[in-house]
Amino acid sequence: MKLKKQAVFICQNCGYQSKGFLGRCPECQSWDSMIEELKEQESKLTASSKPAQLLCDIGFERKDRFSTGNGEFDTVLGGGLVAGSVVLLGGRPGIGKSTIMLQVACNIARTKKKVLYVSGEESLAQIKMRATRLRIDEKEELYFLSETNLTSIINQVESLNPECLVLDSIQVVYHPDLSSSAGTISQVKESAQALTRIAKDRGIAVFLIGHVTKEGSLAGPMVLEHIVDTVLYFEGESFLSHRILRAIKNRFGSTNEIGLFEMAENGLLEVKNPSSLFMLEEEENAAGNIVVSTMEGTRPI
Repeated sequence: MKLKKQAVFICQNCGYQSKGFLGRCPECQSWDSMIEELKEQESKLTASSKPAQLLCDIGFERKDRFSTGNGEFDTVLGGGLVAGSVVLLGGRPGIGKSTIMLQVACNIARTKKKVLYVSGEESLAQIKMRATRLRIDEKEELYFLSETNLTSIINQVESLNPECLVLDSIQVVYHPDLSSSAGTISQVKESAQALTRIAKDRGIAVFLIGHVTKEGSLAGPMVLEHIVDTVLYFEGESFLSHRILRAIKNRFGSTNEIGLFEMAENGLLEVKNPSSLFMLEEEENAAGNIVVSTMEGTRPI
């Protein structure tokens, strides 16, 4: 039976739905955020093929974390990357999200783990230029794909069966079965849920790169942050070379740790001793100098 579709107006900030157009969302009070989308009248839900199980019957195989090859990144994640976890990395354009994720993907591939890097914003030639600048070894188990169709991406994941997946970015991916355009709340939600299911079923560690709005929050629906396991923010000023990575949500570790990086010609470098970096700006033996220490997670700065 063919499902009928009806037009509804959905707020792109909070997901509030209305049958008619509203200039202001009653839920989050934002203006001009109601976008018309087509929605199925009948539910697509089907019976689950997996029966419920008792806790004592559930098999459990303990899997240790594995390193991303970057000490600062591992610290923020809580000691490394958990297989089957979904990590959302947000930050403003040009802050270095793609650069740090390309470096992390290369580091993981060097440990003989298969990695798939999917870019919906750059061509393969552009990725090649970036990889050459970052001096990434071409012989590693690192595969690249330039695609925005969610179905094609999932087919590649099922065919390649990688241990880590990087998607840049979640806002440009679209599901062909949905009539709305990429970046809308329906597309972002459906794409994130589909990739999360694959991560849990196959034990694949997934990184999703996301953009931020002018207000500094992640673009797309608020439910996106609830779907993923970990939410990271990459922060910094355009006129400074240093970047700060912090966790806003982390199901597998603390949100008190921060990571510090320095942007160089060959990519982002770890700053293993932030205290020495800040104290270099002060003159030695100058009168009136005061050094104040603050705790960020497990280390003083």
